[in-house]
Amino acid sequence: MKHVHSGKVRDLYQTDDGLLLMVASDRLSAFDYVLKPDIPDKGAVLTQMSLWWFEQLKDVVPNHIVAPGRDARSVLCRPLRMVQVECVARGHLAGGGLNEYRADGTVSGVRLPEGLEDGSRLPEPIFTPSTKAPMGQHDEPISYEQVVAEVGAETAAELRRITLAVYTRGAEIARERGIILADTKIELGWDADGVLTLGDEVLTPDSSRFWPADQWQPGHTQPSFDKQFVRDWLLSPESGWDKSSGNPPPRLPDHVVERTRQRYLEAYERVTGVPFSG
Repeated sequence: MKHVHSGKVRDLYQTDDGLLLMVASDRLSAFDYVLKPDIPDKGAVLTQMSLWWFEQLKDVVPNHIVAPGRDARSVLCRPLRMVQVECVARGHLAGGGLNEYRADGTVSGVRLPEGLEDGSRLPEPIFTPSTKAPMGQHDEPISYEQVVAEVGAETAAELRRITLAVYTRGAEIARERGIILADTKIELGWDADGVLTLGDEVLTPDSSRFWPADQWQPGHTQPSFDKQFVRDWLLSPESGWDKSSGNPPPRLPDHVVERTRQRYLEAYERVTGVPFSG
């Protein structure tokens, strides 16, 4: 197979018949850095969880999956011409969306009510797109009008519709399992027939914020089943890292690696209802 691309987390290869083999590594990224060391089993969790979600969403949007790969970390998929917009849906306020709101009361140009806090539920889910930055650079929020200027009104409307439909279905299923899906990012592209298709991964701890519903309390950072735990550690005095310094983050200690691994495994098992087998 021909190596096509390596991103922060995934490696992509082209087969002789034109299909793509996508392999999820155990690499973990945060704040646009790939961290050391790897998180054991993370790649398998991302791949198997995505496969489960693709099946739950198949009546919402078509996906690029052809077949599972030969191991738990890989999938065979159809090539897509990817949309150059990050499609994000938010049902709660957190992360970059919270920072935007605190600055001017909006997220990606969407005006929100006053008085919202870290973790607040929004009146309704919103589409908050961003740029798709090259590796090592940071995605920047953009307004819906900017998406229209980038891809046209018809495609922009479809991106918003599909993103919110994926979020809504995901949030419903997560809620049944005692989990809040706070937000999620999806990747969409056109297949050979020009149909917008769901690609990459979907509703994993890398692309979404999952919170235990019984511990949700707006006003502070929520406990999570995703890599927010690593972000919080990197920003803590224990790490000794200054995000604004321009220096790469420190190596993750063993206890952070293991607790992160456990969070990924718990996310998979609570969402799918199936024990993780690797």
